Amino acid sequence: MSKHTQNPLGRQTDYPTFYDPSLLYAIARADNRHALPAVEAWHGVDIWTGYEVSWLNQQGVPQVAIAEFSIPATSPNLIESKSFKLYLNSLNAHRFDDVHALITQVTADLSACVGAIVSMRVHGVDQLPIGQLPGECLDALADSITTYHYAPQLLKTTQFAGHACWHSHLLKSNCPVTGQPDWGSVVIDIQAEHLPNAESLLAYIVSFRHHQGFHEQCVEQVFNDLYQLCQPSQLTVYARYVRRGGLDINPWRSTQTHHGMWVDMPRLARQ
Repeated sequence: MSKHTQNPLGRQTDYPTFYDPSLLYAIARADNRHALPAVEAWHGVDIWTGYEVSWLNQQGVPQVAIAEFSIPATSPNLIESKSFKLYLNSLNAHRFDDVHALITQVTADLSACVGAIVSMRVHGVDQLPIGQLPGECLDALADSITTYHYAPQLLKTTQFAGHACWHSHLLKSNCPVTGQPDWGSVVIDIQAEHLPNAESLLAYIVSFRHHQGFHEQCVEQVFNDLYQLCQPSQLTVYARYVRRGGLDINPWRSTQTHHGMWVDMPRLARQ
């Protein structure tokens, strides 16, 4: 399968008028994992939601849907998000016999790009419910925060053992190519002999505010830092990012294995 030799992110691009799988651009995961010792500890998937998915049936009538795509974290590559958007737009004038034919073609194209099997499911535009994140919200805990550049040294442990689940809606990072903001909510579910201090965890999350990194890399960095500090018996970290260009990206990393390609990460109202 051919692909563009240049990353389309940050460049002016003409929107496609015909189906073109060569628009997909792969980014090697290994380029950003060499400094993460915990990479061997996690299992994971990246769940993408496409809100601008459309194609034609054989009678030329436009079809619209919301689609979810599950990409295993073990895949050699992730997909650059703008190239994914351009690819999905290239389907707008393409005719498919039915939804099954659409799924077959799209998953084949995405799997070839990432180097692993990609799953896809299609929903009607009013069929994807809104949920809430589990655990205690951290966002009101801090009296003041002064650090807005990635600072893992902010993380502190307690003397308390057991299980805790927290979430925060204050995650923000920036695209490493364009500098555009990526807004998200993050969940940390942990079992350890020394749990992290909640206030320090919130300050650490906020320290990503000026950090440059792709969505998947930020979640893996959070997992790595907590795993190295707390040596947990169980750790799950996932984020629900606000959509940009009709796509949201929701990475999930856990010490727990999961069955199949889908995990329970409720879609949020802000998405």
